[in-house]
Amino acid sequence: MKHESQSHRESDRISLVDVKQTYRRYASVYDILFGWVLQDGRDQLLAAINRLSPRSILEMGVGTGLLLPHYPKEARVVGVDISDEMLAHARARIQRHGLASVSLQQCDCEHLDYADGTFDCVVLPYVLSVTPDPQALLKEALRLCRTGGMVVIVNHFSGAPLWHALERLASPLAAKIGFRSTFSFDDVFAAHQSSIEAVKRANLFGLSKLVLLRSR
Repeated sequence: MKHESQSHRESDRISLVDVKQTYRRYASVYDILFGWVLQDGRDQLLAAINRLSPRSILEMGVGTGLLLPHYPKEARVVGVDISDEMLAHARARIQRHGLASVSLQQCDCEHLDYADGTFDCVVLPYVLSVTPDPQALLKEALRLCRTGGMVVIVNHFSGAPLWHALERLASPLAAKIGFRSTFSFDDVFAAHQSSIEAVKRANLFGLSKLVLLRSR
C-alpha cells in the first residue's frame, strides 16, 4: 500500500500541457477570480521588493501582469510565462501604464536562457504550486539571482487548519484547476533552510506564505 504522502504527490501531478490548457481558460477571467482574493500576498511581496530597491527583476509566471505597474520605477523588469493568452493581457497592461522598462517573454520558466546571476531579484508570485516541477523552478530562480540578491515568493502552502479539508478534496483535481492544493512548505524548502531570510503569513486565514530566500 502506498504511503499517503506519495499517493497525494501522484494525484496532484501537473504537466506543461495541463498548465497551458488551464491558463488558456483562465486568461480572460484571471484578474476577477484571483485578483482581490490573493491581493494581500501581492501587497506583502511588493512591499518586500520595494524595500530591496533592486535594479533588475525577473518575474517568473508573470501571468496577466498584475504586479508590473507596482515595481520600483527605476528597475528593469523581465516577465516570463508559458501562456501566450495570459501574456496578451500583460502586454495590454504594459501599454496601458506606459511601462517602458518592462519586457515579456513566452517560455518555460523552469528552463531559461539567461546567464547565472543576471538579476538582482527573482519573483515567484503564486507559481510554485502551478509549475510541473517546483524544485526545478526554485533551482532556476536561485541560479538566475545574483549572489546576495533575493528570491521573493508568495504561494499557497498546505497545512493551515481552516483550509485542510478543502485542500484534500481539491488535490485530485490539480491538473484541471491549475494548481496543487496539497503543497508542503517543508518539502519544498527542505534543501534551502539556510537561505530563508523570512517567512510571513499572507491572505485570508493564512492561506499563503511570503518567503524570502537569499541567493548564495
